[in-house]
Amino acid sequence: MSSTLQLAKRFREVLLDGLWIANTNFKDQLKDVTWEQATTKIGTLNTIAMLTFHIDYYIAGLVNVFEGGNLEIKDKYSFDLPPIESQEQWETLLNKLWNDAKKFASLLEQMPDSKMNEVFVDEKYGTYLRNIDGMIEHAYYHLGQITLIKKLLN
Repeated sequence: MSSTLQLAKRFREVLLDGLWIANTNFKDQLKDVTWEQATTKIGTLNTIAMLTFHIDYYIAGLVNVFEGGNLEIKDKYSFDLPPIESQEQWETLLNKLWNDAKKFASLLEQMPDSKMNEVFVDEKYGTYLRNIDGMIEHAYYHLGQITLIKKLLN
């Protein structure tokens, strides 16, 4: 299996359908979260909605680059979640995450393995491989937070 296919599989595991590393994934953890739960603040922790927005912000930013666009995301905006005041708004955010994640994995599968060693946008960001691995690790980090916050809410 090519390295891009393996990376796409790992990415799907954490976001959409895997059980291998954490025995869960974003889709599984978020499937039964209501908008009220998603926006409930516990102490100084980010809300589930904020973490969901945050991870999608980076996925969508990388998708833009994969599609030939510029790297337009900035860390300082990665938690700028618009207010969520209904189940419909929460589900819209979730659907955006699922669609962006599917697109990310699909675009990754289409890349040649040789692309993984190319510079990602600018040398300061390293290679495509470094950024894709970073995205997967970043997703697992926040998946753990979401799992713990759900337990605290229950």
